Amino acid sequence: MGDVTRIWVYLSASPLLWLTGTLLAHALGQWLHRRCAGHPLINPVAIAIALVVAMLLLTGTDYATYFDGAQFVHFLLGPTTVALAVPLYRHLPQVRRALLPIMAALLAGSLSAIVSAVLTARLLGAGAETMASLAPKSVTTPIAMAVADSIGGLPSLAAVLVIATGILGAMVGAPLVGLMRIRDRRATGLAVGTAAHGIGTARMFQIDELSGTFSAIAMGLFSPLTAVLVPLGATLLF
Repeated sequence: MGDVTRIWVYLSASPLLWLTGTLLAHALGQWLHRRCAGHPLINPVAIAIALVVAMLLLTGTDYATYFDGAQFVHFLLGPTTVALAVPLYRHLPQVRRALLPIMAALLAGSLSAIVSAVLTARLLGAGAETMASLAPKSVTTPIAMAVADSIGGLPSLAAVLVIATGILGAMVGAPLVGLMRIRDRRATGLAVGTAAHGIGTARMFQIDELSGTFSAIAMGLFSPLTAVLVPLGATLLF
């Protein structure tokens, strides 16, 4: 037991431990996803999060220590976002032709995402602080945290709600659009990107590049639009 403790103390001091653990957790999630024939409910991101949380709880590791080791994954979000310009360039003619419908869909999606979430929370008896944290749930985490903080919400709660929204949207977004008999891949991508930001966009690229491209457009434009609409409507909504 003493040898195991000494080994753990040595490993836990290395920043590579949690980077390796994060990558292995995601790899396992991807493996399970493929084993289940790509079933949308077997989401690799959700699996990876559950595994990492379990590891942190079992080892008694705080988040700051974990992030010190795994922050390289966080850094890669920047290059990954920039890389979305490649499929956008490939499908630029289709994007240009659909520019007006895209803007109309984003405006409708932004308003419905904000209002439906806040009204549902109000009907369930949520307080103003919770509703303010919930309003920007469909945008990327940094923007959601900043918007929630500016209107009296809890940034930490907003971050959790964003992640939960993204995972849920990635799981049920495309199947739900299919049940509504919407066959246009551009519309599917816009819907999922608007509702489920980056995690939903990643799922769309797994299905089809055109859907992923339109999902990336929705993700990129939806965040600044929400950042404007939520503070403007805060006095009316909360």
